[in-house]
Amino acid sequence: MSWLTWDVNLKVRLLGETLFHVCYWMFFPFMALHFSEAFGKETAGFLLMLPPLLGVYASLIGGQMADRLGRRPTMLLGAGLQAVMLGLFTLSNSPWIDYIAFIGLGVGGSFYWPASSAMVADLTPEEDRRHVFATFYTAMNVGVVFGPVLGSFFYIYYRTPLLIVCTAVTLLYTLAIFFIIKESLPGEVKNQAAQSRSTFGLKEQWRSYSVIFSDKVFALYIISGILIAIIMMQLDLYMAVYIKEYVPVQPLFSWGDFSFMIGGTKLFGWMVGLNGLLVVLFTLVVTNWTARWNDRRAFIISSIIFGLGMAMMGLTTNVWLLFGCIAVLTLGELIRTPVAQSFVSKYAPEDQRGQYMGATTLQFSIGRFFAPLLITASQWMPPLGVFGIILLCGLISAYLYVIMFRKLPASFETGETHGKGTTASM
Repeated sequence: MSWLTWDVNLKVRLLGETLFHVCYWMFFPFMALHFSEAFGKETAGFLLMLPPLLGVYASLIGGQMADRLGRRPTMLLGAGLQAVMLGLFTLSNSPWIDYIAFIGLGVGGSFYWPASSAMVADLTPEEDRRHVFATFYTAMNVGVVFGPVLGSFFYIYYRTPLLIVCTAVTLLYTLAIFFIIKESLPGEVKNQAAQSRSTFGLKEQWRSYSVIFSDKVFALYIISGILIAIIMMQLDLYMAVYIKEYVPVQPLFSWGDFSFMIGGTKLFGWMVGLNGLLVVLFTLVVTNWTARWNDRRAFIISSIIFGLGMAMMGLTTNVWLLFGCIAVLTLGELIRTPVAQSFVSKYAPEDQRGQYMGATTLQFSIGRFFAPLLITASQWMPPLGVFGIILLCGLISAYLYVIMFRKLPASFETGETHGKGTTASM
């Protein structure tokens, strides 16, 4: 599916979200340091636990709003809240106001993304969704790769002008949503939502999402995703510990008497940067390569590759082999990500697509909660033991996907059960 044939909604969003991600990642990586300096490490660590928890609930509300009120108003609310919070951050002279703005920024994003993903599914033929989701994932990682590099200069030396530019970009994108983007919620779903008298209260939230999580197929999908999230989080957690404690400083390359030495924190930064760079360069390449794979094959193979890519690090301290492990791990990420988003859009009932998209955020939230336990385990367990647990997570995830697809009708892969949701697991 050529970019030129995309709906105008998707073209505007691709440009707007790319610019927003670059701006966001120019200051986001420095927030933990900012709050640590302002409140102290212990207090900052406690305070930084709250935004992800609020984000989970905001994602669930955002998913329900996307199905009831529509994709466009929900995205408008999320983007507008982010613009306001960035403006507050810019004008702030108090770390507590900074913290409130930081929370609001996360909540705005949690409102925005379920509706955003649902809109892609609304406007894209099923056979093209992997490619479109992969393009948006590439755009996001452009920000992840280049944002921190730019931010390391602009945030440190020109913080206020940087935040003004970020606020302006987000505000302009909000205006673009208001004036250019059209509603994509299917008409029949919109009519059903208009006739519904349900609210967005806690009781209604519980009733709505308890139905979703009682879906055995979707529950297996969430559990499998949690295990993969635990592995992925180790890029920022145990991998950093392993490199610092076990990987010696060594020459990356030599030329005559000159050697470029690397190790420790510098090597860790290079490995994380390599992951982001590979995502930007090869997401669409891998997506096209695996275009003929069915969802079952993609999920199972990616889970195994995820586990192997991370676990193989425990077998070497050679810098080039560690780079190779990152490449293997990234391959699993590139196979999985567009398929995961496409699967949910295909599996979810049309009138609950936003809510299913919102519910998938639990994979990352719960995975982020459990992932640090491996650092605790590393205090009494050798690296091979920790990496063995990581490999086991990948293999269990693959096995759960096998069980999940056994519960789905064979026709699901052909699209004949599109939008069946919970009925597909009966």
